[in-house]
Amino acid sequence: MEQIYNFSAGPAVLPREVLQQARDEMLDWHSSGMSVMEMSHRGKEFMSIAAQMESDLRELANIPQNYKILFLQGGASSQFAMVPLNLLQGKTAADYINTGQWSTKAIEEAGRYCAVNVAASSQDKNFTYVPLQTEWRLNPHAAYVHYTTNETIGGVEFHWIPQTDVPLVADMSSDILSRPLDVTRYGLIYAGAQKNLGPAGLTLVIVRDDLLGKPLSGTPTLYDYQIHAQNDSMYNTPPTYAMYITGLVFAWLKKQGGLAAMEKINITKAELLYGYLDSTDFYHCPVAKADRSRMNVPFTLKDAALDGEFLKQAQQNGLLQLKGHRSVGGMRASIYNAMPVAGVAKLVAFMKEFASRHA
Repeated sequence: MEQIYNFSAGPAVLPREVLQQARDEMLDWHSSGMSVMEMSHRGKEFMSIAAQMESDLRELANIPQNYKILFLQGGASSQFAMVPLNLLQGKTAADYINTGQWSTKAIEEAGRYCAVNVAASSQDKNFTYVPLQTEWRLNPHAAYVHYTTNETIGGVEFHWIPQTDVPLVADMSSDILSRPLDVTRYGLIYAGAQKNLGPAGLTLVIVRDDLLGKPLSGTPTLYDYQIHAQNDSMYNTPPTYAMYITGLVFAWLKKQGGLAAMEKINITKAELLYGYLDSTDFYHCPVAKADRSRMNVPFTLKDAALDGEFLKQAQQNGLLQLKGHRSVGGMRASIYNAMPVAGVAKLVAFMKEFASRHA
């Protein structure tokens, strides 16, 4: 059978080894007589799974003990509300950096709870770059600064960490664990799992202890980080199977050599694809070179009339889910941790062949 490569932006490709292990353990996890999907979330079997995944994540990302790790539901979109509800802490304003559609959604939701200062935006060039920090206009009275480290749709990524005097909050949904991470630079990190961590349904939050316990009056119980921290993410039933699969991904990442080794592989993949895009005028990537994402690579064809044929032939060649987001069109190749170098090499070879036949 021909090797299939899935370039979906999310839910996205998972490591083959993880899927094979999940298959083997589907009906009987570790001789327990149960599938993980059948376990009580407070039973000793699942509690051991949860403890191991937290331990592996702390090791992978070097997360200090003064940060809580929460395994929640609701997607990263739920955090657009949970962040201001928990982090305003008596203040009435927050700073946001707008680099794309997910930043925009976070800004819109935060505006329900506070005065949002858009300290910098790249909307003037259709979200194709990251504004330099020297251009930011931060509010001295802001409770926190929020930014999106990687814009999944536009393919724009921060390759540096902002300096702030207040807690720095990051939506890392599409590039978390793709490179070494200095958690201590952040007050809070959140990520939906379905792009670079695991399957849909799980939301990861890493939050510093001193930011807990001061939610806005009227905050729903399930939107209070402290409640989840006090109950080890078991206040209500968490997404148990998604946690299990994500835990397998953490173990897989450790076997690959950790985040430093993963970053080298991701750089190799990105350089391979961008290198070809920059060598031809048949394809075009709109993102500023300094701010190009290693995870999501948008590109267009010289003649948009060929888009349908490109996608059709790509699928025939085992290259799936390359259609760009409906809001921007064109193509997008998402090359997350689980995408092997061989998949990107096959994509580039196909792109070269397609271009030669339609030049």
